[in-house]
Amino acid sequence: MRYVDGYVLPVPRKNMAAYRRLARVGARLWKKHGALEYMECAGDDLNVKFGMPFPRLVKPKAGETVVFAFVIFKSRAHRDGVNARVMKDPLLGKMPKKMPFDVKRMAYGGFKALVEA
Repeated sequence: MRYVDGYVLPVPRKNMAAYRRLARVGARLWKKHGALEYMECAGDDLNVKFGMPFPRLVKPKAGETVVFAFVIFKSRAHRDGVNARVMKDPLLGKMPKKMPFDVKRMAYGGFKALVEA
């Protein structure tokens, strides 16, 4: 079964263009080093009545939206290798020093796939 790194984070709407540029660099980097898929998604239909809506989980401030992102790998070992290569890539050093979002409010984790269809 494949392995997924998942992220949920609040991003100021005014910074979405800068975030998109950053995400495009991230996509290039992770795909270059072997990630199978890379997806970054901006919140659109977040005021749902079922379960816990992402905004209640993330607690975005006024003017922020929620971004949901994931990277798919062959396995956890594959993920670890890809991430190690990404961290050594010189392009990573060219990322902005100041991120267009609050890194401390980003949720991240690695997940084993339970079902694949």
